[in-house]
Amino acid sequence: MSLEITLGPLLFNWPAADIAGFYERMAHEPLVRRIYLGEVVCGKREPLAAATLLGAADLLRDAGKEVVWSTLGLISTPRDRRLLRGVAEQDGWLLELNDLAALSLLPNCHPFVAGPLLNIYNGSAAQILVDRGCERLCANIELSLAAIGEIHRACPDLEIEVFGFGRLPLALSARCYHARQAGLSKDTCRFVCDRDPDGQAVQTLEGASFLSINGIQTLSHGVHTVAASPGELQAAGVRAVRLSPHACDMSGVIAAYGRYFESGDRGRLLAQLLACDLPGPLVDGYLGGAAGMRPAVAL
Repeated sequence: MSLEITLGPLLFNWPAADIAGFYERMAHEPLVRRIYLGEVVCGKREPLAAATLLGAADLLRDAGKEVVWSTLGLISTPRDRRLLRGVAEQDGWLLELNDLAALSLLPNCHPFVAGPLLNIYNGSAAQILVDRGCERLCANIELSLAAIGEIHRACPDLEIEVFGFGRLPLALSARCYHARQAGLSKDTCRFVCDRDPDGQAVQTLEGASFLSINGIQTLSHGVHTVAASPGELQAAGVRAVRLSPHACDMSGVIAAYGRYFESGDRGRLLAQLLACDLPGPLVDGYLGGAAGMRPAVAL
């Protein structure tokens, strides 16, 4: 069975017209069958894109795509709880949960996807979710391929997906970094995160590129790619590779991964990705059990 390419939820605050145009293009991507929609980062941003994302869901379904609705990764306010409850009560949606608090809103054994923001590090933790209805796990971004393989052996019927492209989602905070650096509070943020469609780069005091910020979210500066061959991924139980939407040439990114899964030519993959106007350098450490910011090189 060949590896599946999925498109993760949009993590950034894009204008509605850009979101609509992006998913209209994705509807015509034959290599992508499953697409995740929904606001994962900030509940304040959800009303800005809700109607556009619902329209995109209809468009994608009409194009034969499987749509999964991703939920917030940090539920910290009554507004966030209302948003989550509204999503959970929608009939017909397969949900991706990114905060374990969301599990309490689902009936026992109701199917769901465990997102990469959950702290699932071993087979025992994964089995608890399987017993509650989890049918797919998108592994934590910092897990090595060896650790992912152990989860697969413990839960052989659980579908495994890995985060395979994009700035790595590292952490969420109750405070908004974007608002703070603009001299604003979280409640009066003016949605300034829309100024940075791939997140705002952060440097160390010495001026070295380090991280990026996206509202309340911290991401890597580098753009992650898989550090394993297609055969190694499949041997570890990986069924799908998730590409995170960025304001680069995502059609080129999708095509590059499609060719890689056919040929296994990593040098070609890296060259094609670098030609897609990425927001940062390519990194690949985590899957190999190394630092996540390790520069990507051909195998």
